[in-house]
Amino acid sequence: MEWIANSVESIKSMNIRDTLTQFITLGTIASTVLIIWKVLMCLTGSESPVVVVLSGSMEPGFRRGDILFLHRSRAPFRTGDIVVYNVEGRPIPIVHRVIEVHEEGNKGNADILTKGDANLLDDRSFYANGQHWLKPQQIIGRAVAFVPYVGWATIIMTEKPIIKYMLMGVLGLLVITSKG
Repeated sequence: MEWIANSVESIKSMNIRDTLTQFITLGTIASTVLIIWKVLMCLTGSESPVVVVLSGSMEPGFRRGDILFLHRSRAPFRTGDIVVYNVEGRPIPIVHRVIEVHEEGNKGNADILTKGDANLLDDRSFYANGQHWLKPQQIIGRAVAFVPYVGWATIIMTEKPIIKYMLMGVLGLLVITSKG
């Protein structure tokens, strides 16, 4: 608790110029993170170039907490591709393997069926009501690389929001109270 009292005292003793400098620094950091995200979106062609595996449905290939890097290319989808897709009515994208592809001639249209490696059944029960196949437009991207376990920080902060708010508060205090 002494640390918080010292931080508050440090904030009170700052002059206007120091305070503005700290807030500009904080804004610069936030802007840099957003710019990096937008650059990744442009480079990968995906609206979400990085995702965290949230369930064990892809074990043993990918475990809960692994981070996947995605790429959205124009290449046709093939059986065995690991894809991340959105389904209407579900806020969280799903990471699963393509198990079947039906291409419709030379039009570039395809019907895609997916399944989690650890699941017994295909994903038709996850799709929108009455939908039996995914369309390529629903796919956010293909997994091209992964980093194991690093996504646990995201999972913990999502499942326990108080930790996220405490961390943001502490980091904000550190940035505002740091000198120079």
